[in-house]
Amino acid sequence: MASDIDIAQKAKLQRVAALAAEKLGIADEHLEPYGHYKAKISLDYLETLKDRPDGKLILVTAISPTPAGEGKTTTTVGLGDALNRIGRKTMVCACASRRSGRCSA
Repeated sequence: MASDIDIAQKAKLQRVAALAAEKLGIADEHLEPYGHYKAKISLDYLETLKDRPDGKLILVTAISPTPAGEGKTTTTVGLGDALNRIGRKTMVCACASRRSGRCSA
């Protein structure tokens, strides 16, 4: 069985601007890039969504890690992957700092 690091090193990264446009319909002007693979979404983007129905929000706020160290991040990414697999448009957001409460996508 391949290790986590082996799997991660084989992954082909996709640029966030192309991914946001293709999968979520978010235009480049609404992204604040942090390199090629991470970005924050501008609050101005919310204005473009006001005529659309609200989506669903799932918060993963606390979990006791398994002995293998699987906790909130693993659960959240797995949930996002599973929802994508069944055809749902999903976006996984992670809190950048526990103290600040600011989140980035």
